[in-house]
Amino acid sequence: MPRSPHRAVAVLLPLLVVVTACSAGPSQRPAVAYHDGEQQIAPAPQPPKPAPVPPLGPPAQDALSWQDCTEATRVELGVPALPPGTAFSCSRLPTTLDAPEDPIGGTARTALIRTGTGRVPLVLVGDTRGEPGTAFAARTALRLPPEVLSTFTVIGLDQRGTGGSDAADCIPPQQRDAIAGFDALATERPELDRLLDAVRVASQECLLELDERLQAYDTWRTAADLEELRLELRVPKLHAIGRGEAARLLTTYAERFPASVGRMVLDGGPDPTRDAIGQNEAQAQSAERTFDVFADDCRTRGCPLGPDPRAAVADLLAAPPPGLPGGYVVRAMLRGLSDRERWPELAAALAAARGGDGAGIEAMVRPVVSSDGADPPWLDGELIRSCNDTTLRVPPQRTSEIAADWVARFPLFGGVAAQRLVWCSGWPVPQQPLPTPRRPDVPPIPVISTAHDPLQLALGTDHLAEQLPTGVPLSWQGAGHGAVGRSECATRAVARFLVDGAVPTEGMACPG
Repeated sequence: MPRSPHRAVAVLLPLLVVVTACSAGPSQRPAVAYHDGEQQIAPAPQPPKPAPVPPLGPPAQDALSWQDCTEATRVELGVPALPPGTAFSCSRLPTTLDAPEDPIGGTARTALIRTGTGRVPLVLVGDTRGEPGTAFAARTALRLPPEVLSTFTVIGLDQRGTGGSDAADCIPPQQRDAIAGFDALATERPELDRLLDAVRVASQECLLELDERLQAYDTWRTAADLEELRLELRVPKLHAIGRGEAARLLTTYAERFPASVGRMVLDGGPDPTRDAIGQNEAQAQSAERTFDVFADDCRTRGCPLGPDPRAAVADLLAAPPPGLPGGYVVRAMLRGLSDRERWPELAAALAAARGGDGAGIEAMVRPVVSSDGADPPWLDGELIRSCNDTTLRVPPQRTSEIAADWVARFPLFGGVAAQRLVWCSGWPVPQQPLPTPRRPDVPPIPVISTAHDPLQLALGTDHLAEQLPTGVPLSWQGAGHGAVGRSECATRAVARFLVDGAVPTEGMACPG
């Protein structure tokens, strides 16, 4: 159960009154009431108690124009067929732009998708550094238990600047390739200066293209989009699941709109006790550990990378085949490691690249740097959102020192993690820093850590659960990015919480 706040205890002390012969003037102390010879001291104010698990509430009554998008969604998900009876519909929600320079002017458009036969809304939100949130929600919905889909209408949305939500398609192709494919082992200042030049051009072009919208693409304002969605749905509480970086979106929502918090689940999440440097360092560390689990799994299946997959990939990064940037290899690994079902595909792509064929790696990275159907390149929204969400700006010389340290300690993923610090060097510092999650008066919030998550260190997610006064920590001893829909044990616990309001046992651990 969630941890209860400490209670202050009022202590009544007897008052010894000493009357002196002379006075130094009127007392400046507050008046004190006396009763039966004792001073009556007002008890200290009590901290607010955690809110109980809220009821599901009434069904949605929105007036949005929903249109069937079942076939388009099937194609986007890349599946040959959907389960019988599965249908998807799509819509757009107008929201307030709230640009820093013009907080009361302009609108934004939020792309939505829904599925399920229930009528109580359940919002699913994914990371900004992967596939659009509508695709994430659709893919995850296919893995949810029947009782969830019969109780809720699952709603997914593309966060600001991604997918169909006023996508930030502003980085020139040449700079996009240079940023995404930059040498994963670069540590010297002249090398990293070339990356900085590409980032500066990208930043300038995005500023020209987006103007006042640029700094409105952040987590603070996306939290307000969630509140506008709740109001449009005409429901008293927002029930939601946030995976990875989206956990920060839901904790920001809870800080801004605590009275609107319903049944929420955080499936992994950034460590709120670390700054941007610490976050990226933790991600590199977690990716290295996840790769080791991948390598063990690969060997048990007769790995095409040979008896030492780590050495094989290290050789590939040191000497990638012509036309295949080393940064692409790392990005493909991060994407492949995030979904255990894709591990055989990742191993085959890495082995082919060692033989000079980079087609498999390029296919995994293509959505990052190129438009994929109606979806814009993922890199633009990832860069803009990450820089708008942190006030930390790392000087170039410091970045070089960090890169040298991390490449030595995390030889496969440290370089690319350090390069993310270069992205924001010349970026405007946000006027609104994200709040630290500390609301004690919201309902219990289950927080799931995954032992081997390439994007979120399990210890960091545990810190998030500790930081939340009403956080309920759970753990999955598996591998991949996100436990909901992958771990049957964790998914069942989440289903019981969402459908029945049954809070998981604190510290519950699910096998891998």
